[in-house]
Amino acid sequence: MSIEVKNISKFYGTQKALDSISFSIKKGEIVGFLGPNGAGKSTTMKILNGFISASEGEVIVNDINVAKNPIEAQRNIGYLPEHNPLYLDMYVREYLNFCASIHKVDKSNIESIIEKVGLISEAHKKIKQLSKGYRQRVGLAAAMLHNPEVLILDEPTTGLDPNQLVEIRNLIKEVGKDKTVLFSTHIMQEVEAVCDRVIVINKGGIVADKQLNQLKGAQSQIIEVEFDLRIEQQLIDKLSQLKSAENIFDNTWELAFSTNDDMRSKVFDFAQKNGLKILQLNTKNKNLESLFRELTS
Repeated sequence: MSIEVKNISKFYGTQKALDSISFSIKKGEIVGFLGPNGAGKSTTMKILNGFISASEGEVIVNDINVAKNPIEAQRNIGYLPEHNPLYLDMYVREYLNFCASIHKVDKSNIESIIEKVGLISEAHKKIKQLSKGYRQRVGLAAAMLHNPEVLILDEPTTGLDPNQLVEIRNLIKEVGKDKTVLFSTHIMQEVEAVCDRVIVINKGGIVADKQLNQLKGAQSQIIEVEFDLRIEQQLIDKLSQLKSAENIFDNTWELAFSTNDDMRSKVFDFAQKNGLKILQLNTKNKNLESLFRELTS
């Protein structure tokens, strides 16, 4: 395993930011780390990097215990934090030369990294002259410069325009073929475009850890139905395999079923049994965004 997280918890005073979370990620996996603000994503990523220590549990990166050997572990990790720290008065090449010196890597890597992240046209400028999107590219270049086995990217596409988004997504996918990539994002289309697997964290605990296709397969079946008469919640609750029911307008209900079976015939049977007529009925598929809201609400 490239990353193993074993029952880590983190306390800030009396506040528990992480509650005994565990997961592992293999080489060649690209894993989306999702959660609302304050869920514990950045705290987890900082612990994985050895920037802060866990209150309980342990983290292993490439068979190295991060708490016991943080410098050795960090040699195997490329990290782009949420708030990308850069020396703004440095030129792009100057800054990457500086990073190469810290990592003690061959400076001949710099030009290939500049090309890989799409910085050729901006490499002659000072970092403070760059747009936010290009500053993100500089941070990504610095994270990849020492060819780490593990990439941990906290909101890596913040500030990128749609064209840049596609380029960086493709770069992450290409890099992820022979590395371990964990990245957080709030953009669900990005997860669907890049990730093999998704880990969802909420209130310091993991609420989902699935392959992306499994997560999609686990989505509820949604039926929106309008009856000719107004009915009460107690009656609608009698439907079999009903997960939730919301009266969205007058006689119209949105019904979620915990099955992949087609439940339209069951709704027709329910209406007939209770002397109701169906005026309209539509099926709806939940997308990843709605499933995220369901898991973290």
